[in-house]
Amino acid sequence: MRVLVLGGTLFVGRHLVEASLERGHEVTLFNRGQTDPGLYPELETRHGDRAAGDLESLREGTWDAVFDTSARVPRWVREAAALLADRVGHYSFVSSCSVYADTTLPGTNESSPVHVLEDETTEEITSADVYGGLKVLCERELGRALPGRSLAARAGLIVGPYDSSGRFTYWVHRIARGGDVLAPEPRDQPVQLIHGRDLADWLLDMAEKGDSGVYNATGPESPLTMERVLEAIVAETGSEARLIWADEDYLVENGVEAWSDLPLWVAPGGNPEVANFLAVDVTKAVITGLKFRPLARTIRDTLDQAETFPQAGLDETRERELLTR
Repeated sequence: MRVLVLGGTLFVGRHLVEASLERGHEVTLFNRGQTDPGLYPELETRHGDRAAGDLESLREGTWDAVFDTSARVPRWVREAAALLADRVGHYSFVSSCSVYADTTLPGTNESSPVHVLEDETTEEITSADVYGGLKVLCERELGRALPGRSLAARAGLIVGPYDSSGRFTYWVHRIARGGDVLAPEPRDQPVQLIHGRDLADWLLDMAEKGDSGVYNATGPESPLTMERVLEAIVAETGSEARLIWADEDYLVENGVEAWSDLPLWVAPGGNPEVANFLAVDVTKAVITGLKFRPLARTIRDTLDQAETFPQAGLDETRERELLTR
């Protein structure tokens, strides 16, 4: 299969490239040439800047499948889809579960209400709601351009090697260091995550079959809990870390930011509309063949990754202050 990856040198794009090459596919990359430009010297790479509307290098060529891992605003999808529609067989877009307007209750599925933007022309991502609304518009553009030949994967928390966000990496490396670790209650807050390679393998499976539609692409099938995830990290890293569980009200009163200061934590008591953001229904994708590696292996892969990324979450001084109080 001839594969075109829009991106290809960051996170999910890298997993898609590696998975495609292992399957014997012919891979072409399209990117700005600014991030790890020498990563895949053996592959054909075409350069352009989607933000500036520069897709000139894609005006020639045909591909069986295109994977769009980089689009943030609908114009990027509209322009790429219009240019490629007659020369690609299937187009997959990595969207986000942030499209959903309300995740108060668990089990949000693909037909649940999504964010609606008052200004659909904006390209400025000023909040999580705007980010989600723009992803909705990206999906819409793709569906219009390639009806029956496109797939939107509403990914949740993607983790594992090449993840530069630190959202899961923070916990793995912090717990591995040992000592008292500040852990956020409620302990039973649901958590979902998917290894980047599991997502890439499924996307390739779907493209090879030509399956289309919108899917929640996260996992596992039954959500984990904050307590189970953090305890699994303690066990897998062999750390002597001690989890010190802090009440949600205490954390909020002391200015701890959900998701950023303590990744995975959504402060569900004070933010009921996102209380089950990490508990969406993935049945539709699982039926098509989406599979998840064991949590322990995901933890190990994250711990073993070679790259060193900027640290997310609380710094050591701030964490000690909170623990002392």
